[in-house]
Order: sequence, then structure tokens, then C-alpha cells
Amino acid sequence: MTAVTDHDPTDHADQPDDEAGRTRSAKSPSRGALDGERAARTDAAEAWDDGLIARRVNETAEGDRFPMTDHRSAVPPTVTPLVYEGPLRSRLEALRELVGLSRTRLDSRTLSEAGRVLDEASARRRLSGQHTVVAIAGATGSGKSQLFNTLAGVTISETGVRRPTTAAPLACSWSDGAAGLIERLGIPPRLRRRPLPTGDGESPLRGLVLIDLPDHDSAAVQHREHVDRILALVDAVIWVVDPEKYADAVLHERYLRPMAAHAEVMFVVLNQIDRLPGEATEQVLDDLRRLLDEDGIALGEYGEPGTTVLALSALTGDGVGELREALGQFVSERGAPARRISADVDMAAARLWPVYATQRRTGLSEQAREEFSDRLADAVGATAAGEAAERAWQRNANRACGTPWLRLWRWYQDRGEPTTGRLPSRTQADEEATARQRVEQAVRTVADRASAGLPAPWAQAVREAAVRGSQGLPEALDELTVRAGVPTGRPPRPGWWPVAVLTQASMTILQFLGGLWLLGQIVGVMSPNLGVPVLLMVIGIVGGPLIEWSCRLAARGPARRYGLEAERRLREAAAGCGRARVLDPVAAELLRYREVREQYGRVVGAGR
Repeated sequence: MTAVTDHDPTDHADQPDDEAGRTRSAKSPSRGALDGERAARTDAAEAWDDGLIARRVNETAEGDRFPMTDHRSAVPPTVTPLVYEGPLRSRLEALRELVGLSRTRLDSRTLSEAGRVLDEASARRRLSGQHTVVAIAGATGSGKSQLFNTLAGVTISETGVRRPTTAAPLACSWSDGAAGLIERLGIPPRLRRRPLPTGDGESPLRGLVLIDLPDHDSAAVQHREHVDRILALVDAVIWVVDPEKYADAVLHERYLRPMAAHAEVMFVVLNQIDRLPGEATEQVLDDLRRLLDEDGIALGEYGEPGTTVLALSALTGDGVGELREALGQFVSERGAPARRISADVDMAAARLWPVYATQRRTGLSEQAREEFSDRLADAVGATAAGEAAERAWQRNANRACGTPWLRLWRWYQDRGEPTTGRLPSRTQADEEATARQRVEQAVRTVADRASAGLPAPWAQAVREAAVRGSQGLPEALDELTVRAGVPTGRPPRPGWWPVAVLTQASMTILQFLGGLWLLGQIVGVMSPNLGVPVLLMVIGIVGGPLIEWSCRLAARGPARRYGLEAERRLREAAAGCGRARVLDPVAAELLRYREVREQYGRVVGAGR
């Protein structure tokens, strides 16, 4: 590349004031001429409504300058804001909802990229939609500044053998109204330029804002910071590579490969083809396309959307017209800002994939809920309580319908024990109504099943919700066991019990009548007749146990139903307590995850 060393002495952005002053004094014919020129430039800068200042041009050997164009206007240019329509607007809304629903579940670092995309999309939407900001990026010595000057039609950016040459980003706008876009990039007015007018009507690059970046591989850290910051804000990028560094690992690994999603808003230009002999240009281009394909960058060939790959020489102008034509069509479509934001959303969604996506069905199945309720029922002893209620019902039936002699014997055996037919109440303070370990195990099991398959942050949230709900659960189960457990006192009696009791009393009366009759015959009060009294006694003696046995058989069904009802009541109470304290909070977390997963699906799928 030919080094240009004869620069404009009036623009030394990177030199100290005293050094710039000495330079100006050495080359300016008079101080009055310098003051007049400075005043003219100040007036021109203040008159431009979009903040652009007159471009810097090289002096010729005779001291002549390129003529400066005056784009001053009495009426400030109207800036039409960018409008997001269709799928992109829906995706941005979904991403905003996604971030809002996830703030309490995910750390700020995880959501930082999505938040940055939303902020930048909002900031870009408020600025001009009629301009496209394109950055020219490249490595040291790739000739990007020379290409920048060639596209502008005038020497704006310094070129030379000194490395790095471009110390700060320069902006060149082909039309008014781009001040806000350039200010967003942090480029001061002294580094803003205008291209040389073509003189043949409106420029085909109208609406273009071209940015010349420092070298991305510069030894100066500040230069690389400029590149990284501005690349995140521009609408499109022209990557300038040369035959020597087109396969540089820094370029591909640090920039091209991470920006593969932005293929539609990227140009890759092979510069300095004048240095390649014969068919070497096509060979280098083929190898460059291969490297871009390995980076995952779609190439815009055969009418397909993707990165445009061109070969040119900024020094000789060979191929520059093709780039200017492609760039003019690209800018005229006014679609680059939306495509850039859409690609940013794609990248943010890809980074959020591990915290939202899952390859398996998640949630609590009915079987898991039932097993949790069964574990709590076992912890409160629902089955044992039902069996105890059933035995108490049967015992009460046997005592009510049994023979007097058997009841007397049982009364003798049960002396000192609770009243016949009554259930023992829970009066032992040291006996817990629930098994604490079983409750804790039930909570751990249901939490593990509910969080299975979820991304780590949401699985943790589900487990924490279950643990919070389990605090105080054993005590609550104890209380409801006392309230909803088997009631103390006599169990209810069926309607046939009075008949059975009356029949049993009749059998006893028959026994007494037969015995008195026999006693009267023995004493001689009554005439001898053994048949009738013996028959009465036999009927009473045999009928009493027979009635008791029949009542016992008849009591099995009601006793079973009474026990099952007591067990059901206790199970439902335990299940309700577990549902309110554990299952509902867990279900709420799962519902939140389903909501964010739905929003994430909109973010990912709306643009597909």
C-alpha cells in the first residue's frame, strides 16, 4: 500500500496542543491566515444541524485543498425513528417478558446480555431509521483506512507505514440527520467527516454512516476497546482482510466465529488483490470462504441471505465499484438495523438456552402427587387409625349385642381400662402423631421428582419452594390429626342394633324363666314338667351366642365402612395440608417456568 505522508496539518486529533501548535507554525504561512481558517471551520461546524464538521483533506504539494462542501440548512433535518415490525417486535416483547419473569430466579450475569440487547434495541429504535451505520474493521496493515478514503472519495483517514495508523474511530456520513447515531458511538464532532460530493445528483450511498475503526489487533489496549465497543452498536460490519492475515486466528476466533449469527449484516472484503499474481486471488477467496464456512457463517451466494464476500484493491480501485454497488443496495433497503437487532436476539437466546431449555417432560405427575399424599398419610398413621376405628366399632357391637354372661366376663377383664365401647384419646404428650422423618423424606422425594429435568436455576427454585413449605409441616399434621382423626366416644349404631339387643334380652329372659320354672319344680311349688323349662333354657342358652355371632357378622360391613371413612378423612386432611404447604408452592414455580419457557419459545421461534 502506498503510504500517504502529506496530511492536513490543521487536524492533529492525537497530538498534544503544544506539538500541534508547533506543527501549524512550521507549515502555515501566517498566523492571520491560520486564525481565519480556524474561524471558518468553527462557523461551519456550528452551522451543521447534525453535528458533523467539515472533513479533513490532504494538502497537495502546492498547498491546494479539496473544495469543502457546505451542507448547511436553515431548517434542521427531520429524523424518522426506526420502527420494529412483525416478528422482531414480537421477539423483543417476549424477551422483555422473559427477563422480567426471570429476575428473581436467575443471577444478573446470566441476564446481562439479554438486558443489553433490549437496551440497545430501545436506544436504536429512537434514532434514525433512514441511516445505516456500517463499520470498517480489520487488522493492522489490511488497508481498511485506504478503503474508507476510497469510498468517501476524499482522504479522511490517515494511512501510512506507521502502525497502528488509526488511533480513534472516524465517522463519515453521506446525509444529514445521523448526529444521534454517531453520538451513540461516542465519536466526538472533531472526528466526524463528510464525503466529497459526486456532482452527478444524489449519491447512491445516501443514508450510509461509515465508521473507520482502529486495528482490532492493535498493541494498544484502548484501540481494541474502541473496536469491541463500537462493533456492538453498529448496524453492519465490513471486515477487511489481506492475503497475509485472512486466516488469522484472532480474527476468526474472537470476532467472526462469535458473530456468525450476524452473517446477513457482514461483508468480508479481501483487499490488496493487486499483490496476488494470476489465479491466486480466486484460490485465496476459495480458502477464505472455506474458513468462513467453518466459522458457521452463512455466505450470501446464489441469492441466499448471508455474508457478502468480495475481492478488491483499494489502491488501484479494482473491485471497489462492486463493493460500492453492493453497499448502496444494502443501505437502500433500510433493513440492516432490524437484522442486526434480530441477530443480537438470536445470540442472547442461544446463551440463555442452558437456563430455559430441557429435553424431557417436566412437572409433577398425578402419580407423584398421589405418592406424596400416601407418604403423608402413612406419616400421620391414617391406615392404623382406620383399623383402630374398625376394631372399636366391632368391639362396641360385640359388647352391645353379646350375652350378659360374656359381657360380665369382659367387664371383669376390662376393669381399669377405658369405658367399654369408647376409643382411647391421644393424651400422651411425649407421643408425636406424625413421623417427622417420613414427612421430610416425602418432601425430598416430591421435590426431586418435580425438579427432575429442569435447568439448574429452576430446579433449585423448585427445591427451595418445597423446603420452605415443609417448615412447620410436621406440627401442622399433628394438629390436624387431633382434629380430623377418629373421634372419641361411642361409634354410631346402625338401626338394627335395638332389635338385636331386644332379641338378646329375650334370650336372657327365656333362660331366667326356664331356670325359675325348674327351681319351682325342685322346691315343689310347681308340678313336675321338665320338658318346657329345659326347652326354654336351651333356647336362651343357644340363642344368645347365636345372636351375638350373627351380630358380629352383620357388624363387619359397617365397621369396615366406619374404619375406611376415618382413614379417608385423615388422608384428605393430610393431603390438603401437604398440598397447601408443599405442592402448591412447587406447582407455582413450575407454572412460572412454563411461562418463561413459553416466552423463550417466542424469542427463539418467532424469527424462524
